[in-house]
Amino acid sequence: AEDEVTLFERDMKEFWIQFKISYGTEQNNQTSALRDLCKETLEALAEKWSMKLKEEDVMIDKIHEYNNEILQQSKYIAEKEEQLTEIKSKLNQEQEQQKNLTDSIQELKQELMKKMEIKSSKNKAAEEKLEQVSKIKTLFKEHLALEMRRIPDEQLQFIFRHIDHKDPDKPYVCTLSINEQGDYEVNSCTPPLDCIAELQLKLRETNNFSAFVANIRKAFTALSYK
Repeated sequence: AEDEVTLFERDMKEFWIQFKISYGTEQNNQTSALRDLCKETLEALAEKWSMKLKEEDVMIDKIHEYNNEILQQSKYIAEKEEQLTEIKSKLNQEQEQQKNLTDSIQELKQELMKKMEIKSSKNKAAEEKLEQVSKIKTLFKEHLALEMRRIPDEQLQFIFRHIDHKDPDKPYVCTLSINEQGDYEVNSCTPPLDCIAELQLKLRETNNFSAFVANIRKAFTALSYK
């Protein structure tokens, strides 16, 4: 009986030894397979993530490239806007200068027209005065022994005779013209008359040419008796 028990125990030990050996080998095989699977999985994941990282690097490079392009475009646009601002400023200045030039031309035209009107008015007044002188020329010559001549520089020369009772043909001369203001102006008297300035002023005030000529003759006559 003891031999059978001993034999059973030995068989059981061998069984457990064989079981452990068999289980341990299987466990080792499973562990090795699992390790290989994990390694393959990790390698696949590493390769996958490596590809993704490379794609992200490419994407980042492209983003940097796009950003650089945007920056260059922004600089280009800023330069063009600055140039456009300068052009607009120049155009505004040119328009202002053109407006000032147009205004100046218009003012000059208006001033020229006023001067032409004034000149026309003065010419008309001068023509009327000359016409008045011409009308009384014959009358003065016939009744007052007065001769009138037109001499250079638009002057009228009055020659009085029959003043000096000792020498009736002796000439007494007064030269008259119309100045730029359209007024009568005595240029000379031969012989000189002290009252000529007063007579000229009176002529300008009254515009009475006949009275002026008569007063000149009276002044010459009074002078002849001195």
